[in-house]
Amino acid sequence: MLNSRKNGHDDQPLVFEIGSPGQWAASLSALDVPATNISNALPAELIAEQKPALPEVGELDIVRHFKRLAHKLFSVDENFYPLGSCTMKYNPRINERIAAMPAFSHLHPYQDDADVQGMLELLYRVRCDLAEIAGLAEVTLQPAAGAHGEMTALMIINAYYEDRGEKRSKVLAPDSAHGTNPASCAACGARFVPVRSRDDGRVDLDDLRAKVDDDTAALMITNPNTVGVFDGQIVDIADIVHAKGAQLYLDGANMNAILGITRPGDFGVDCMHFNTHKTFSTPHGGGGPGAGPVGVTEHLRKFLPVPQVIKRDDGTFGWANDRPASIGKVRSFFGQVGVLVRAYAYIRGLGRDGLLDVSENAVLAANYLAARLKHRFKLPFPPPYAHEFILVPEFEDHGVDENHIAKRLIDHGIHPPTMSWPIHHCLMIEPTETESPATLDRFADVMLAIADEIEKDPETVRTAPHTTPVARVDEVAANRNPNVRWRPE
Repeated sequence: MLNSRKNGHDDQPLVFEIGSPGQWAASLSALDVPATNISNALPAELIAEQKPALPEVGELDIVRHFKRLAHKLFSVDENFYPLGSCTMKYNPRINERIAAMPAFSHLHPYQDDADVQGMLELLYRVRCDLAEIAGLAEVTLQPAAGAHGEMTALMIINAYYEDRGEKRSKVLAPDSAHGTNPASCAACGARFVPVRSRDDGRVDLDDLRAKVDDDTAALMITNPNTVGVFDGQIVDIADIVHAKGAQLYLDGANMNAILGITRPGDFGVDCMHFNTHKTFSTPHGGGGPGAGPVGVTEHLRKFLPVPQVIKRDDGTFGWANDRPASIGKVRSFFGQVGVLVRAYAYIRGLGRDGLLDVSENAVLAANYLAARLKHRFKLPFPPPYAHEFILVPEFEDHGVDENHIAKRLIDHGIHPPTMSWPIHHCLMIEPTETESPATLDRFADVMLAIADEIEKDPETVRTAPHTTPVARVDEVAANRNPNVRWRPE
């Protein structure tokens, strides 16, 4: 536990400082196997001379301790998270309850197909639903995250060209692309080439024409893009890419802005991944379980990973492995099944009209906030916006930048927006469709109040936050030299 009291004003004792000798928070059953002397079971170099100084705390005390700490943290359940590009929207509890049902959560991947027909049918349905939503031929559920989906898609594209006897080594992407795009290219051995964007945030078609050639495997594009605008040139972009025999790949990070409005397959996309946590309200991966399904058009479907869940002619469900052109497995077993259960529940719970409402409300919320804030903050890209928008605070004369404003928002119980990306000194704001008008108005009011405060009392903003357990920290030092281990003084 990090000793935060040295850097702030927290009076919460450390777990090492509560309890007393002999306290115990676990109830273990009686030993039903022969006892083993640890000295005989482990090499001597792994055995400490002294027992570790672990806290001795009773169950009630430890529960209260961590509950108090939890209430000091930010969470979507308690706070507004306008975190642009990350889409931190509320996850409906009904989906969590469904995924936790024993009929789903207690299954084992080695169970016989005949014993898990319900789960197989769900997986088959969700891959078909995703294909319909995207307007593509088929979807694989294996990838475990959005970046993993990107890599899988590039592997499929590589397999396509190898099957044709071609070798293409270059992948293009707009200069505002997510950082995972060039990273995925590097992982797949491709050379990444950025394409310029115009001042309005859309692709510079002349620069695209100059850079796409017979060595180009794909253009990776996010649409709506990272600056929050939908590129209406997308059909022209697809035509330019396809004219050189290359593939149009969609980074599906922002699908939550176009559900039911348009389908990527209909505007020329050959391959794409979904971020289920952003579009279909599943938990963020955070280094743990995530899902990044990949959809492809007809000419790429034979390269999809195996096994693929299928519906047999007799109406039962199973796994298909007999796809000679497949890129093989990209994930152990069958993907993050628990996450996919949540996505299926979300899709089926909303239905076709509900998914359309999701996007329309997300777009409306973003444009509403932009309209309320445009008189006090610069909007570098013209409206209309999709699900998110970018603000540039211009308070240099007062010694205040985007970082100071983000810290001040914390004092108001609002999580800071994404900062300084994809352009310098910006705040990227995404309200999502799950927030009420009252929450949106409160956020706008707080932002406008901070703008007033900067002009009247900039020092208060420069030294924020003032209400948190940990005071302002040296972020560079914290990132370079993290200290997360408690040591007795």
